[in-house]
Amino acid sequence: MKLNCDMGESFGAWTMGADAEVMPYIDMASIACGFHASDPLTMHRTVQLALQHQVSIGAHPSYPDLVGFGRREMQLSSDELHSALIYQIAALQGICESNNTTLSYVKPHGALYNKMMIDNATLMTVMQSLKDYCPHLPLVLMATPEAEQIQKQADSMGISILFEVFADRAYDDEGRLVARTIEGAVHQSLSQIEQQVRQIVEQGTVTSFSGKVIPIAADTLCIHGDGAHAASIAELCSRITS
Repeated sequence: MKLNCDMGESFGAWTMGADAEVMPYIDMASIACGFHASDPLTMHRTVQLALQHQVSIGAHPSYPDLVGFGRREMQLSSDELHSALIYQIAALQGICESNNTTLSYVKPHGALYNKMMIDNATLMTVMQSLKDYCPHLPLVLMATPEAEQIQKQADSMGISILFEVFADRAYDDEGRLVARTIEGAVHQSLSQIEQQVRQIVEQGTVTSFSGKVIPIAADTLCIHGDGAHAASIAELCSRITS
């Protein structure tokens, strides 16, 4: 199972995340594209860091929400979202090309990621954006009980899917992430994270917040690079998934 991490989320003089410490342990770097975090120089440096460690590069587009770090839902029309996605993906692709590399996938961020998992119109707009600009790039989205239906939609549009699970997020009984506003939604201890990752990798299941065991199948495991123990989590997950 490939290990991915959201990265390049600093902005100007403000630093977010432990990118340099985490990068050696991961397979996929999902780089912010300027709408929720990052700036052109941060994008450029993060691409170069990924290349140094032979890590594949993905675009991590979001709603246009720098103030809210892309975690606030926004009411964009389909045309607005379509254009915003292409704009962001193209920006990072241009920086990749200037470094003699290219994008390998697209993974929406934050509120947009969550919205597309519960709103089919948003998901279809995201898929259409990829189809129109970069149909060769896989779309990374959450592994849920609806995975089979989502796969059929992607197949009909001619794009591929990489299903994702999370190392440090709690799941609800429907196999979705517990909202960050709820206490305990983000696992803080290494032992708790290790237990969840081993269960996902070795048993193909995850235990929900209430104790329900849920089957889950995925291609990639997500960690977050902005936590206090990001490098330790990355090293732990790398050992388990390799």
